[in-house]
Amino acid sequence: MFREMRRFKQALSEDEIRDVLTKESRGVLSVLGDDGYPYGVPVNFYYDKEKNRIYFHGAKEGHKIDAIRAYDKASFTVYDKGYLMEGKLGLNVRSVIIFGRVRFIDDYDEAIESVVKLSNKYYPIQSWIDDEVRKDGPRVLCYELIPEHITGKLVNES
Repeated sequence: MFREMRRFKQALSEDEIRDVLTKESRGVLSVLGDDGYPYGVPVNFYYDKEKNRIYFHGAKEGHKIDAIRAYDKASFTVYDKGYLMEGKLGLNVRSVIIFGRVRFIDDYDEAIESVVKLSNKYYPIQSWIDDEVRKDGPRVLCYELIPEHITGKLVNES
């Protein structure tokens, strides 16, 4: 069903894929938008290693949410900042692409749990998180990407 990676010698190991998903702050969630046009939007996220799920949160309405409600298949791309190798041109960049289905989290407690985990990744002070959850928790929509296929690759940009 999913294509194999053409340049398999550049494939990342599962540990390297998890490293990229854990350490990086943003990715691009791509869905099937209006009139069949692809719609890719930069988002922050939380990767749960134990569940092998990607969690997002945001407003309860908008282009992205309408697209997901109409068609739950999506792809999510994350890449790191890259690094230079001595004596070589171009950055070496690790990227991960996930294909899967998006599920809205309807259970309030499960949604708040995912918001807290996501917030812990980005905010250094627990009291900030507690205040935001108390204030905005009921208005936030949480959703998860359930992977069906994951690939990772190291590419030299030269």
